[in-house]
Amino acid sequence: MAFRASVLTLYPEMFPGHLGFSLAGKAMERGQWSLDTVQIRDFATDRHRTVDDTPAGGGAGMVLKPDILARAIDSASENDTRPRLLMSPRGRPLTQERVRVLAAGDGVIIVCGRFEGVDQRVIEARGLEEVSIGDCVLSGGEPAALIVLDAIIRILPGVMGNDLSGLHESFEGGLLEHPHYTRPQEWEGREIPAILASGNHGAIEKWRHQEAVRLTQERRPDLLEKAKSKKNG
Repeated sequence: MAFRASVLTLYPEMFPGHLGFSLAGKAMERGQWSLDTVQIRDFATDRHRTVDDTPAGGGAGMVLKPDILARAIDSASENDTRPRLLMSPRGRPLTQERVRVLAAGDGVIIVCGRFEGVDQRVIEARGLEEVSIGDCVLSGGEPAALIVLDAIIRILPGVMGNDLSGLHESFEGGLLEHPHYTRPQEWEGREIPAILASGNHGAIEKWRHQEAVRLTQERRPDLLEKAKSKKNG
């Protein structure tokens, strides 16, 4: 069964965006995954197609109304068990582990917020899982949704030419990825590490692991602490 993504947004024209090109675009053409967008504004009931209102209690900005968003979600997910994600800077950070779980399913429903956010009641009533792509705030959830889908689609079976490509990269095994090199052998006075030309595959794998550990320790020591806690737990 092909992976099916549904995106709820006020700007459906932003999709498929970059996912219509390269590996993801070719996979879509082959029917390995599909994408449909739902215009949230279609579920407004007034003549101005209003989708937001002022925050309860006062404050700046506007908030997406729960009744309208709920109708949009229901239209996209009737008798549907796909996970429902809400792109949100306050959500749990997206991890490669979570991406692999999502990629193993039938698909995903992604809600793209705008303005100040989404009424908390619809988040709770419709079981939306808040997901963040990093400690930053975007103008809307659409760019984040494209990133989530990119991460998922590239590891769907058959999308990458070599399925092993997805097993030797950052965050697989709890480490950042080791450095990469290619020809020419010497460039601006910098040589490819001699071990990579040795033909000793065991030594090469050991070097790559050591480099991955070194980079992770330098840049993301939290990943090593997390791995240690899992092991001890």
